Amino acid sequence: MRSEPRVPVSFQEQEGGGWLRAAVETVRREWLIAFRNRQDLINPLVFFVLIVSLFPLGVSPEPEFLRQAGPGIIWVAALLSILLSLNLLFRNDYADGHLEQWVLSPQPLALLALARVGAVWVTTVLPLVLLVPVLAVMLHLRPGTGLVLVLTLLAGTPVLVLVGAIGAALTVSLRGSGVLLVLIMTPFYVPVLIFGTGAVTAAVEGASITGHLALLGAMLSLAVVLAPLAIAGALRISVSNG
Repeated sequence: MRSEPRVPVSFQEQEGGGWLRAAVETVRREWLIAFRNRQDLINPLVFFVLIVSLFPLGVSPEPEFLRQAGPGIIWVAALLSILLSLNLLFRNDYADGHLEQWVLSPQPLALLALARVGAVWVTTVLPLVLLVPVLAVMLHLRPGTGLVLVLTLLAGTPVLVLVGAIGAALTVSLRGSGVLLVLIMTPFYVPVLIFGTGAVTAAVEGASITGHLALLGAMLSLAVVLAPLAIAGALRISVSNG
């Protein structure tokens, strides 16, 4: 997902600026890299649209079937698009030595990891979520259902990225780790998929979605607090073993 050119940032020079400046510079660096390599932004988006668009052609174009299967189709397509991006989340930084700067930096490694993952979610995943209302119309979903689907994706996709970043950090020093990353992370994604699609199903049936959204919010809160610590530990292990 990340390729040349790199935008070097010396965290040692930021020691006087504090942790907030380091986080802001990390986000700024990610956005510069992303917009200089626009194909990295377009590939997951095109992959997402292709999966959702081709599913009705390969299974059934019946509107009633698509109304029932549509939320699951969009959730699975979003998950696959995220997995497509995660394998290279830290790989180029590991190859050019930037991760070593992170580990040796006086700034909290967990904070830098959170800023990095947050910037990646904004540039890579948020555009997918913004496309969902258009794809929902194509899948014959009702307007209210499409809105609930967007809400669940806004709450659930950050969890998918944060949890996936842990696996990406653990396997960054391994060659050909894409399949291994998928095998490690898939079981952790199942609860998010269950409650995400469950909220949309409840909305279609006229039931309350509060419980599903509350559980997704709890997962997001735990992921924001705990995942950066796990990512930092995994990056230290990968750099030390490399």
